[in-house]
Amino acid sequence: VSVVLITYNHENFIERAIDSIICQKSSFKIELLIAEDCSTDNTRQIVMDYADRYPKIIRALLREKNLGPTKNLYDAYQKCSGKYIAQLEGDDYWTDPEKLQKQYDFMESHPNYVLCTHYYREFFQMTNEFGSVLPYYSTVREEKTFDLNYFVSNIEWVTQPLTALFLNSALDVELCKKYDCFTDVLLFYTLLKNGKGFLMADVMGVYRITGKGVWTGLDDNGKNVQSFVARIAIYDADPSRENALYFLTQFRQDTFSRILFLKNPILVVRIVHILWREFGMITTC
Repeated sequence: VSVVLITYNHENFIERAIDSIICQKSSFKIELLIAEDCSTDNTRQIVMDYADRYPKIIRALLREKNLGPTKNLYDAYQKCSGKYIAQLEGDDYWTDPEKLQKQYDFMESHPNYVLCTHYYREFFQMTNEFGSVLPYYSTVREEKTFDLNYFVSNIEWVTQPLTALFLNSALDVELCKKYDCFTDVLLFYTLLKNGKGFLMADVMGVYRITGKGVWTGLDDNGKNVQSFVARIAIYDADPSRENALYFLTQFRQDTFSRILFLKNPILVVRIVHILWREFGMITTC
């Protein structure tokens, strides 16, 4: 299993993230690729110290210049040699030392699956408090199989990348590069084009909300816009009726998205054009 840990200015959190990976108990080899994106704090030195302590496990990818989160992640993906890939950001961490083993065992016994995820808990750094267990599906945690059709036809969030173990061969990085942007939505979409996903009932990770991250730093308006733009990027890279329905799902089910739509003439033109191209009408809105 290859574990990708991307980090930038995480000096207060990176040790806990690395330790949560190093402590994994497994029957297979783990390689940890830490993609350190030219931090301006002490993150790089911490990464180098860990690489010196665990030379058989850690491979430090020390960027000569800041690549940004997308290019940093793409490059790390392409350097993974494992059959499976797991990933983590430098301010998040895993909580179960058998997380990877549990997911590995599932994937090995279910060859028609390309992705295995699990539940996670939010942690609000500003208030030092734990939040909800996510994703929301019911009042009790339950296992769930999901596929591309489910992913496309629902606005429910499947899970976070920090929980994912996926088949390396199912990830088409070159396809990802065709997208105008890259978000978690695009990662899961790309994977589910090649097989099914499975959500374990275990809670095995913590998603830290600092308010400074690429996603957590956005307000609700920004998150809705980014989510919508990601769905349109999928259509632009791979035009089809199915992918048109993907972004229309958010538009139909999310009132806030419709409000944003009316306030953004560029989105109006894009959506009307796609509707006309795929359905020959605009009444679907």
